[in-house]
Amino acid sequence: QVQLVESGGGLVQPGGSLRLSCAASGSIFSIYAMEWYRQVPGKSRELVATITSGGTTMYANSVKGRFTISRDNAKSTVYLQMNSLKPEDTAVYYCHAQRGGFAYWGQGTQVTVSS
Repeated sequence: QVQLVESGGGLVQPGGSLRLSCAASGSIFSIYAMEWYRQVPGKSRELVATITSGGTTMYANSVKGRFTISRDNAKSTVYLQMNSLKPEDTAVYYCHAQRGGFAYWGQGTQVTVSS
């Protein structure tokens, strides 16, 4: 069992930056692939970024070059650095942990990009 708690969301102007954090507890964090998803009302959840247990990263085309996912296994935390934010990045951002047939979600944190 893994518990995930996101933080760092908020209101930011277009072109600004935010860093989301997701703190994990309850299991061996380093063995899980960690992901950030986002969701807007009326749409399905979208995969934004992935970091594997080995540190390989992957990004959705819509955020490539602007967002950076990283992990600190000593702190059992995954981060999402978001730069050059756009209004279309507005969503609830969710942290997701997976390994084999096991998957866990955080409660989400709201990111709003608006002037």
